[in-house]
Amino acid sequence: MSEKSKIDDILIESAKLESIQITDSELLLIDRVVQDFAPEIAYLYQIREDESEEQQIKTGRLHENRILGIVLEFYLEGKKKITTGEVEEEYKKYFKGIARSTISTYLNMLKKESTLYKERDGRIVYYIFYEDPPKNIKPFWFTRLFCIVPAYFDRALYFSNFYFRAEEFVKQYIKRFHRGDRDILIRNFKFLIGLIILNIFKNRVSKCVLCQFSKREMYTRLEEIIDIAIKDRSDVLPEEMITELIEKHSEIPNFNGTNLIEEKNNDKIIELILKYADDYKKDFDFQIMVSNRRESLRLKQRETLENENMEM
Repeated sequence: MSEKSKIDDILIESAKLESIQITDSELLLIDRVVQDFAPEIAYLYQIREDESEEQQIKTGRLHENRILGIVLEFYLEGKKKITTGEVEEEYKKYFKGIARSTISTYLNMLKKESTLYKERDGRIVYYIFYEDPPKNIKPFWFTRLFCIVPAYFDRALYFSNFYFRAEEFVKQYIKRFHRGDRDILIRNFKFLIGLIILNIFKNRVSKCVLCQFSKREMYTRLEEIIDIAIKDRSDVLPEEMITELIEKHSEIPNFNGTNLIEEKNNDKIIELILKYADDYKKDFDFQIMVSNRRESLRLKQRETLENENMEM
């Protein structure tokens, strides 16, 4: 068995475990989108593998890294103050839960290091970044401090909410601009949202490859798998759509992506996506036809391979 095949087997096994962890979370909404739009990577996209946690080494720095990633997630949402309880709840969403006392210990350590500072409001204690997180920094250096998993999952959740409200948004668009075919707009809008979400997870995995705590071979292979899913659905779309819409909206602001808070208004983002969905109808027709043919061909190849294995 090749090294790549071994990694694929581990990915599949890990995916089964991760799928159990995600079912009781609001993150299940993301999973519904991926299941609908790119079922071949369902569960795989969400894998989080950390060498340090598995080997029980450098776990202190790992916890700090994750906690700062959670503070970053709230910061990017426009919430600059965070409590110990909020960190605990978010931690359980993305990682194996740890005691509140442990979280409190690491928050206080980060305060002593002047990474965070405390602010009291009666009995409530808030933790706040001592300085704003860096921008335009190489991901390698960024991941030394911040776990990027919470920020990217939160961004995917933001767009997942749009996916299942496509009909509502299209209705408002047609009413406002008096143009567009309802069914085609819904199809194209959901297609673009699906691509943005896949790109979000490709961006997330590309940063995880650089993390000091990660299983790099695992994330490298996962990035390849997600990249294939994206190319299958975007390689004949106009370059402008990919660079100006999909790539910008799938990246967090620290790496020159769109700042969703500065947009201040969901309507602006939704209208932009619908405008692309409306203006490039023929491009979507061609892309979806190409994507469906590839999917059909791969299905036949898989069935042929399975039949050959059964006959052996």
